[in-house]
Amino acid sequence: MREWRRVSGQVAPDRDDGERLDATADWARQGERTCHTVYGEMYDRLRLNIRALHPALDAWMIVEGYGKVLSRPGLDLKRRELCIVAACAVLEQERQLHSHLHGALNAGATQAEVDDTLSVVNEMLADGARDRVMHLWSRVRQR
Repeated sequence: MREWRRVSGQVAPDRDDGERLDATADWARQGERTCHTVYGEMYDRLRLNIRALHPALDAWMIVEGYGKVLSRPGLDLKRRELCIVAACAVLEQERQLHSHLHGALNAGATQAEVDDTLSVVNEMLADGARDRVMHLWSRVRQR
């Protein structure tokens, strides 16, 4: 966040809509829409899988993750997904990377934009990770 503040030149607001407990239903609706966009045809399966881990985790994912974070104004979903792709690649989170490579495309990113995103983080990846990321991306591209 410190880096975002530095680059954007924007100061933090005094308050955030995410603090409004009376807006939880709105965050849930927005989160469901955003999550459905990201996961596309895999949305129902994701919800079942996460709910099987724990119902509270499913609710948290929708309200907090997809509602409050990924649905907030300031950056469109395509760019947010490309940022998630970069983070997942660097952190070697292959399962999440797989989902968010699809998510970036589902949110409107072109294959060239994903290529560009991965090229930016390429130097940050260990050799083995680089190969796994590129293999995974080649599989997703062929969908």
